[in-house]
Amino acid sequence: MKQLFIAFVLMVSTFGVAAADEHPLASGEMIKEMIGGNTVQGSMADGTGYTEFYAEDGVIKGDGYTGAWRVDDNQMCFKYGDDPENCWSVGIKGDQVSWIKDGNTDGTGTIVPGNPNNF
Repeated sequence: MKQLFIAFVLMVSTFGVAAADEHPLASGEMIKEMIGGNTVQGSMADGTGYTEFYAEDGVIKGDGYTGAWRVDDNQMCFKYGDDPENCWSVGIKGDQVSWIKDGNTDGTGTIVPGNPNNF
């Protein structure tokens, strides 16, 4: 019985450390509050870099392009031109963001206050 208890404590301890390293999934309200009116710069899993300003009115402004964003339940959805809309869950920890789709991190970024690039 003692060995079972020790195994359980080790399992819980290991899970707790792993969970603390991940970015907690944000609610829709938190996404709006943390990302709306700010810029996120980072890279996607395929190595593509990005810097985008997410205006509070739902407009995305990048270097030479625009798009639209919205929050649907607890996901952030993006629409660029004629491309279909895509939605991701958003992990936020401090100023760090993770874009999560189907349980996988598709990209990461840093929240930068305002629109420092004047997009």
